[in-house]
Amino acid sequence: MDFGKDSEYHFARGLRAYLARVAKTVGVGFESCSLDLGVPSSGYVALDRALPDRPDHELALVWDEVHGWSAVVEPASGETAEVLAYLGGGEVVPPPRTVGRFVEVLRTAGAPAGPLRPPVFRTAGDHEELVGRLPVIGPEGLLRSSSPTW
Repeated sequence: MDFGKDSEYHFARGLRAYLARVAKTVGVGFESCSLDLGVPSSGYVALDRALPDRPDHELALVWDEVHGWSAVVEPASGETAEVLAYLGGGEVVPPPRTVGRFVEVLRTAGAPAGPLRPPVFRTAGDHEELVGRLPVIGPEGLLRSSSPTW
């Protein structure tokens, strides 16, 4: 670890930027997002439409650093959210357009839109390893000179 670089700071900024890009791709603003920077880190994107077959349930996306993206429905009664599907694939931080396609398939074809078992991409922690997979933001260019090709 290079102690001249604050990797947790850069991780937090990169994850915020990534969530913002995913939110924009699925048609909502960053105000619909929240994130938890603990271990395991996670992010949440509330979507603006329910599924046709579950009109009383709010649809959301949840990302975590171990399993990647999942689609969940939350009952209006405040019960525990139900995972509908995991995006899966080969990357814990897929391009936002891939997440957008996952949501569109879910909205048109219904659940399941992906694997029902949570994929395991990595072990929680070591956020420095994730920084290289997140977007670069800010004038200092964070820790690298180029961002993923999204």
